[in-house]
Amino acid sequence: MFDLFISPLTETYFQKALIGGSIVAIVAAVVGCLVVLRRMAFLGDALSHAMIAGVAGGYLVMKFFFGLEAHAPGMLLGSLIAAISTVALISFVSRISRVKEDTAIGIMYTGIFALGVVFVSIFRHYIHIDLMHFIMGDILGVADTDLWVSAFVAATVLTILILFFRHFQLATFDPIMAASIGLPVVFLDYLLTTCVSLVVVSAVSMVGVILVVGLLITPAATAYLLSDRLDKMMMLASLFGFTSVVGGLYLCVWLDSSGGGAIMLFCTLQFLVVLTVAPKYGLLSRWIRLRNLIPQQNIEDILTTILRYDKSTPKNIIAKYVETGKGLNRALRQMIQDNLLLEKNSYYTLTEKGLIEAKKVLRAHRLWETYLEKIGTPENEVHPTAHHLEHLHGKETIDYLDKKLGSPKKDPHGKMIPE
Repeated sequence: MFDLFISPLTETYFQKALIGGSIVAIVAAVVGCLVVLRRMAFLGDALSHAMIAGVAGGYLVMKFFFGLEAHAPGMLLGSLIAAISTVALISFVSRISRVKEDTAIGIMYTGIFALGVVFVSIFRHYIHIDLMHFIMGDILGVADTDLWVSAFVAATVLTILILFFRHFQLATFDPIMAASIGLPVVFLDYLLTTCVSLVVVSAVSMVGVILVVGLLITPAATAYLLSDRLDKMMMLASLFGFTSVVGGLYLCVWLDSSGGGAIMLFCTLQFLVVLTVAPKYGLLSRWIRLRNLIPQQNIEDILTTILRYDKSTPKNIIAKYVETGKGLNRALRQMIQDNLLLEKNSYYTLTEKGLIEAKKVLRAHRLWETYLEKIGTPENEVHPTAHHLEHLHGKETIDYLDKKLGSPKKDPHGKMIPE
């Protein structure tokens, strides 16, 4: 068991993959938090696909003008230009036409991706790019150049995020306020897009076009389930990005599988575990909340039962008229905590707040009875029907009923309608 964990760490390829993958995953996760909060996930996919045109262009320029092949800085610059051009075209199309931004993204990124594929096929004698490698990546074959490029990009992007953190935060959560106080919102949008482009370009050679989007989105989405603060979310996202790389690489070695695929599989499993057990937004906590939820109808039935009883009411009387099943005790405890009831020796009375709420429901009940009697509802159906309708006691609804009926003082049974 010890060798399963230690043996891979002695291999150079594993060490490089671990270092390079961790750098990419951490910076992608941090930027991904802003991408997730701004609902820009599709844009990351667009940039990753569009950059093949930039890679092809950069390859041709370096080949024809400098006689160099597979020159990483040249292809990085070409990819960055392609990514920024894609964003500019998307913005242009969505602004000057009725086509929405998500549709413009789909049109532009597929078009530029297709342009890159055509370039690669036309100049196949000059461009030696393995499209399968480009799409799927090869994290176990990380070159020293890839490590240096990813480290430089990570340092640049993280520096920008630290310097402009407050600006990005305000522009993300309240862009109108950000613009009103003079922040350059459009510049910040393009700056963030440039950061995303840099991260995508630096990560594609390791994990490929498809999986880079996962590293950008999934750790950030996992952190989003655990935090309501952007700074904490970014720290958690970077942690999840790092653990995805570590866990994925071990999976890759143990199962003899694709490196990028194993990383994203581990990353997705992490997300599913957090989605299940997250203390506030997880499925388990949601199920517990729903299980403990007391229907408003039951609370209102308890209030009106005590109001009609007109004195301290024992639990057995409440149980006789309120269909709460085993939840009666929980409902009564909750109502005491909400200052609707007072309890003494298992007898319950309404507080001032509870009395107001009870009278609202009773007023609605008697107005509904009056309305039902007026439209010709059979006498034996008036009360049970009004019992269901009394829970529709919104102010506008009841005011409309009261006005429609001419502000009656008594219901059809001669009982006073509360003011």
